[in-house]
Amino acid sequence: MCGILGIVGQHGSHVNQLLYDGLTVLQHRGQDAAGILTDNGGNFRLRKSNGLVSDVFFKRHMLRLEGNVGLGHVRYPTAGSSSSAEAQPFYVNSPYGIALAHNGNLTNAEELGQFIRDDCMRHINTTSDSELLLNALAVELGERSSSLRIQGEPHMNIETVFGAVSALNSRVRGGYACVSVISGYGLLAFRDPNGIRPLIYGMREIDGQTEYIVASESVAITALGFEIVRDIRPGEAVFISASGHLFNRQCSEPSDYTPCIFEHVYFARPDSVIDGMSVYQSRLNQGQRLAERLVESWADHDIDVVIPIPDSGRIAALQMAKTLNVPYREGFVKNRYVGRTFIMPGQALREKSVRRKLNAIENEFRGKNVLLVDDSIVRGTTSAQIIEMARDVGASKVYFASAAPPVRHPNVYGIDMPAVNEFIANGRSIEEINATIGSDRLFYQTLDDLIEVTQQEGSDVSAFDSSCFNGQYITGDIDEAYLKKLYDARNDAAKGQSSEDDAVIDLHNDDAL
Repeated sequence: MCGILGIVGQHGSHVNQLLYDGLTVLQHRGQDAAGILTDNGGNFRLRKSNGLVSDVFFKRHMLRLEGNVGLGHVRYPTAGSSSSAEAQPFYVNSPYGIALAHNGNLTNAEELGQFIRDDCMRHINTTSDSELLLNALAVELGERSSSLRIQGEPHMNIETVFGAVSALNSRVRGGYACVSVISGYGLLAFRDPNGIRPLIYGMREIDGQTEYIVASESVAITALGFEIVRDIRPGEAVFISASGHLFNRQCSEPSDYTPCIFEHVYFARPDSVIDGMSVYQSRLNQGQRLAERLVESWADHDIDVVIPIPDSGRIAALQMAKTLNVPYREGFVKNRYVGRTFIMPGQALREKSVRRKLNAIENEFRGKNVLLVDDSIVRGTTSAQIIEMARDVGASKVYFASAAPPVRHPNVYGIDMPAVNEFIANGRSIEEINATIGSDRLFYQTLDDLIEVTQQEGSDVSAFDSSCFNGQYITGDIDEAYLKKLYDARNDAAKGQSSEDDAVIDLHNDDAL
């Protein structure tokens, strides 16, 4: 999972600070690397490296990131290593100079890579499918480049760009949301035909000129002072010329509108609205429904207090406490300088980080029967250690509730769920999971309930990608051979890297900017 951002500012302005600020808002979507690319009169300026946004960009970098068109990216690795060689945006010089930032995962990357290397004779420098996607776009644009005359004038030809995206959509499969800069021409944004990965755009008027923004989440749009226009539709492409003219086209055959439901469970910020659905409201609904089901099966419960696992479990826990009519308390204090353990590559690093990330408030636990609420249980590492922490500070009983169903299958569309044998729910019943994490009683949301309460009136979404819960992959191209290859590429051992390699790449990036 990554965060992407693209901005077209007014002529003569510089969008570097807006991109920086927007990436900090999207930092929750990736902590492994960050990058910004700007187009300054046809010249690309690029800075990217491993680390948080605040660690990657310094004054010397910001001063050189000039231009009124640009894009940004925050990354965590879903394939390959977490080397800064994999950091985005990527760019190619031909045709015209194209840069791209991508959120998602291509399910036919091997086939696409063979086409790019063998048929198109283009060099691929990394293991990232984002670089493949960029080169595939470059190939399609190159074949139509004779008609590429985008100047923002009334008689401009836009067929080249939309034709290239249409051809791209027919060639690639998977979940993807992209922003791209065509040097000297403008910004292109497009979304996979199922709308698996989110993408939304907004605009604002400054001194009589229109500025546009495209982002993974609406919160980046509103936080920067833009107004939301709408979500980019599945299979749609939006092109914004450097002079501020917007064009859009449906570039794929009609398909089911099936965004990833895990955005509403865990990844997205609660103040975002994705595909017309409030993430905050979805999580409130999840908590209420889970509490109702708990009462149905355990009417005489002895829960004294509901305590959330911060931060993403907080909203569901709040509504559970209200529905159960028991006190809600904040029982854990979070160290905000430790990253999200689910995102961290490496089991040893995740386990080491849990107790550094959370500290229990003893008075809220001692002598009480507590219900701990989290958004989901993936590997179970965090859940087991938190339950142990609650007992260590005196909890009489520790119950646990997950606002999502058991995660039993890998997500292949851009979330780091590499193999079924890493999931605590793999091959275990709920009773066995309960015993493994050490809780006195365990409650899971059902998938039917999750889907029902996440869907909201006014949204055009017809269904959700729920593959990590039910193993049904909506692109229809996933088999056991693919899952085996995915495991080989994404397991913790495959994500190891040497610090010496990173040092060389970082120095190269600094020299380049």
